[in-house]
Amino acid sequence: MLPISLFVCLLAFLLLMAVLALVVYQLMCLADLEFDYINLYDSAERINSVVIPEFILQGALSLLFLLFGHWMMFLFCAPNLYYNVKQYRQNRHILDVTEIFNMLNREKKIRIIKLTYYFLLIFFSLFWLIWNILE
Repeated sequence: MLPISLFVCLLAFLLLMAVLALVVYQLMCLADLEFDYINLYDSAERINSVVIPEFILQGALSLLFLLFGHWMMFLFCAPNLYYNVKQYRQNRHILDVTEIFNMLNREKKIRIIKLTYYFLLIFFSLFWLIWNILE
C-alpha cells in the first residue's frame, strides 16, 4: 500500500508532465506560425483549444497541493495560478486571429517563461518524490 504522500507526489508529477506537454504544444504552434508552416486561423484555433485545459490542470495541481498540506509546493504554484486566473478574468487567454502576428513575440516569451517555470516545478516535484520514496 502506497502512503498518501507518495501517491500525491506521483499524481503531481503526472499533472506537471501534462501541463508541460500542453505548453510545449503551444510553443510549437507559435513556432510553426512564425516559420509560416501553418496559417493564422489554424494556429490560433490549436492554441486556444489547449489553453483552458492548461489552466484547469494548473488549478487542479495547486488544489492538490493545498488540500494535502504541501504548502511550499502550493506557494511555488501560486504565482502562475494567479497569472492564469487574471488572464482568464480579463479575457486575454484567447489568441485573436487578427492580432496574432503583432503578439507573436510576446506570446512566445510567455510560453518560454511558463516552460522554464514548469521545469523548475518538475525538478522540485522529483526531489519531493525521491525524498518520500527514501523515507
